[in-house]
Amino acid sequence: MEIISSKDNKRIKYIRSLLEKGGIRKKNHSFVVEGIKLVDEALEYGNVLDIIASESLYEDIVSGDLTRNALLSDNGKHIIKQVKQGTSLTVVSDAVFKSVSETITPQGILAEVEMPKHRLLEENFLEIAYEKTGKIKLLILEDTADPGNLGTIMRTAEAAGVTGVIMGKGTVDIFNPKVVRSTMGSIFRLPFAYVDDLKAVILGLKRGGISFYATHLKGKESYRDIAYSDKAGILIGNEARGLSDEIANLADTYVIIPMQGKVESLNAAVAAALMMYEV
Repeated sequence: MEIISSKDNKRIKYIRSLLEKGGIRKKNHSFVVEGIKLVDEALEYGNVLDIIASESLYEDIVSGDLTRNALLSDNGKHIIKQVKQGTSLTVVSDAVFKSVSETITPQGILAEVEMPKHRLLEENFLEIAYEKTGKIKLLILEDTADPGNLGTIMRTAEAAGVTGVIMGKGTVDIFNPKVVRSTMGSIFRLPFAYVDDLKAVILGLKRGGISFYATHLKGKESYRDIAYSDKAGILIGNEARGLSDEIANLADTYVIIPMQGKVESLNAAVAAALMMYEV
């Protein structure tokens, strides 16, 4: 197999553009995941278009000798099986791989993956979810700006049994490499959607019987003391500004998260986690 040894190779430039430019990701409907675990998750739950492996890791994949690489021993069997069954594979020199890696200590593998297509806001999706579980729990994010926060929120949302995440257009790109890495694979399994008009979507969901809750200074009761609806939406605002008045005014109930000491607010991901596990 030919090994790409130039950092100026057309394929390498394309992968670098996917990592750096949201517009390129959107145009091509694909993004990049890096690391053995995330590539394995993508193979399991997503549509992998191409795997890019460093020369040294490729040798381990071809040999099938998992004992030579402790990282491969955990998730490598599935990767090796998929490669042998025909999943596209591009091999690059270790130096070239390092030039596109987003991590300090690269594991030698990344993949171009098709953006997942979720049906969260399509007709009957929420009805079917409610019939299956007897509960709808939505998370609404207004302009979440920090990639690490969004990734952590997505990962926590899956763990807390959230039905889906709806994001305003001002929210950071979920396919940003830092977000993808922080989701730890939840990006493939948890339904999500970006919307241009967050207010209109929330109003539509309210007409469908969903009640909305927001942590807010106007709240009187602790988030732990509320009898939440079995069709609920949680409103989370921007890290610095919180919820806009326009979105906050759509909440059916304001709650507070009690805090001691001189702390005035919690990190958005922490506040979201507390609410997701309580609702």
